Amino acid sequence: MEQAVRSRELVGSRDVFANMAMRARIVQWSGERRRRKEISGLLGMPSSTVDRWKTSYAERGPAGLEGARPGRAREQVPARTRARVIALTRMTRPTVTGLSHWSMRELAKYLKQAERVGYIAQVWREENLKPHRKGTRPDRSPGLHLLKRS
Repeated sequence: MEQAVRSRELVGSRDVFANMAMRARIVQWSGERRRRKEISGLLGMPSSTVDRWKTSYAERGPAGLEGARPGRAREQVPARTRARVIALTRMTRPTVTGLSHWSMRELAKYLKQAERVGYIAQVWREENLKPHRKGTRPDRSPGLHLLKRS
């Protein structure tokens, strides 16, 4: 009886995350003798997920509805790497490959950090760099054509 009251409080609370309220709803509906298949259909989730949260609640009580904590924070790009990525992307083009612009993999290979392609993607996203877009490549930069003719 106490568990049913507690799960009703969690479902109706504004201070609880939506995923925890949904898990409490699973417990509440199970206490009302609804079938597993009906609960999974109402919530749009597999029956195995319904079973997992019911079991977790039975074993640990309300703490069993909390779930896993989010992953660790994203690793920060070292300042030196960030500066090199920005400079290479904005000012040069990959002469060895003959491409008109850098790709993430080519730049990572050039920097000898093939396992750190994520760094390049993160820097490009944060600096709004789009070397594949026309007009943002080093060979197409405004004013650069004036320097080539001299």
